[in-house]
Amino acid sequence: MAGTQRVATREGVTWTVLGDDFRVAEPVEQYLEYLRSTDCSPNTVKTYARGLALWWSFLEQRSQSWDEIGVTDLGTFVGQLRRGDVGEDVVALRPHKRAADATVAARMRAVLGLYRYHAARGVEVAGRLYETVRTRPGSYLPFLEHVARQSGRRSSVVKVRVRAKPVPVLLPGQMAAIREAEASWKSSDGTWVGELRYRLLWTLLEETGLRLGEALGLRHRDWKTGTGTTAQVEVVNREDHPHGLRAKSGYRRVFVGSALDRLYGDWVWALCEAGADVELDDWDDAYIFCNLHRGRRFAPLRPESVYKHLDAVKRRVPGLPERLTPHWYRHTHATALLLAGVPMHVVSRRLGHADVQTTINTYAHVTEDAELRACADWERITKAWGADDER
Repeated sequence: MAGTQRVATREGVTWTVLGDDFRVAEPVEQYLEYLRSTDCSPNTVKTYARGLALWWSFLEQRSQSWDEIGVTDLGTFVGQLRRGDVGEDVVALRPHKRAADATVAARMRAVLGLYRYHAARGVEVAGRLYETVRTRPGSYLPFLEHVARQSGRRSSVVKVRVRAKPVPVLLPGQMAAIREAEASWKSSDGTWVGELRYRLLWTLLEETGLRLGEALGLRHRDWKTGTGTTAQVEVVNREDHPHGLRAKSGYRRVFVGSALDRLYGDWVWALCEAGADVELDDWDDAYIFCNLHRGRRFAPLRPESVYKHLDAVKRRVPGLPERLTPHWYRHTHATALLLAGVPMHVVSRRLGHADVQTTINTYAHVTEDAELRACADWERITKAWGADDER
């Protein structure tokens, strides 16, 4: 079967796809190189490579050329993705656990992206997988429809529908419990007791909605402490992180409150007490979240270490969801802003979404539920209705 292969280059780590003959799948590699050249993150390339490796296994199992496929083949592939038996000759009597719709959709995005890329390069079969859609007069107009008004939009003939699910969120009490479990202020000594580093990390994720990779990639020069102005954190797109972390959405500024800014100041003081100001050659270039107890001191913290630490926290703090991940903080932040009445486009900019439609697709249920809850007070609504008649 085909598989993904990790490749170390001068620019960093990337991924490619090898066939069952251990040769690079050339059409796939051309597409992955296109993704790299358009500044896609290594994690995005890795995710697409996994989906394309499954597609290549599907083709090899059927002895079928990649440029001789049709819609029926894609439908068969979707079915195998759902059953979890891609590339297998025999359907098991006891099938694997059914794959989630979101997983199937992600794999198909990679495959259709491959053919869309080759359609632009003139490969005939790839063009047959897309159709030109023109908006009929009087119909609903999608966002930026005017851009494609003359030539029409290209739409895939194969679509995988994903049932929308509410995003998971944390309750205020749960987030407070996590903060207190990490570190607490000892007023008698005027010091923090516990893991101040993780208290800062969880508080930062809670109050900014940053992705974990964005938070771990922050350097001290990126934190602009408030001196008469509102403190802010700059998310900068860099490609030299030792663990391959990048700012997915490019540069943006996120303003933070004074309490969080003071917590960062306490963490800086703790680092100086640990000798960071002496050992580090360039303080501004050093990472805010770094090793203290294991590994090379003051080296950037790994995401794997954060996940492992969070598992320990879930065992110590009762009532936390078993499936809790750091990304729940991002969902919680966006949900809280929308419930507070912050406009969708402002939330989108704060989260760093490239398109406000991404924010709408992910969090539309939040504003819809809030509007529907307002309809529950039927007595108030009817009183207001009747007041018009009295006048």
